[in-house]
Amino acid sequence: MIPFEDIELTIKTFHKHGLTKEAALWLLKVYELEHPNFAGFEFREAAKPDFILMTAEGEIGGKQIIRIPENTFEFPLVLMLNLLAHEMMHVKQKAPEIAMQDKNEREWQAYYEMLFHKEFPLIPKASVHHQKFFAEKAMIYYNRSEKEANPLRLKYENQKLEIDELIKSLG
Repeated sequence: MIPFEDIELTIKTFHKHGLTKEAALWLLKVYELEHPNFAGFEFREAAKPDFILMTAEGEIGGKQIIRIPENTFEFPLVLMLNLLAHEMMHVKQKAPEIAMQDKNEREWQAYYEMLFHKEFPLIPKASVHHQKFFAEKAMIYYNRSEKEANPLRLKYENQKLEIDELIKSLG
């Protein structure tokens, strides 16, 4: 694995030359995030420090594009890597072989991944602040499922306990 400082320097160089999509594609390779259901990057409105939006878009069962802000790499790289991993989870979830229909389940899994990096183990841990935010978002999607005998709640009960423990440990 390339040292993080070298990756960060490479991304800054890409960014300086206006090569945001190329930088993001390079990160997919370096961090082993690639998936055959991924169709490429497109740009969306510029991000702000308090609102960075990336989305995976496409029909479930079809190829997915990820929309990223053109100024993606003006923000901390560890956070951007976690956001890219989140969207690549959606790319996988929407692939024909999985075609996960339930948005709450997709979001739950993607936020869980941002906390524990089981699908993408090379992604670095986010800051404590962002881990708390991701955990809160995960719980929103978990709590949207019906409370009594819901198969999704039962399916993810152990992961919920992991998140509960993480929240406690983060203080």
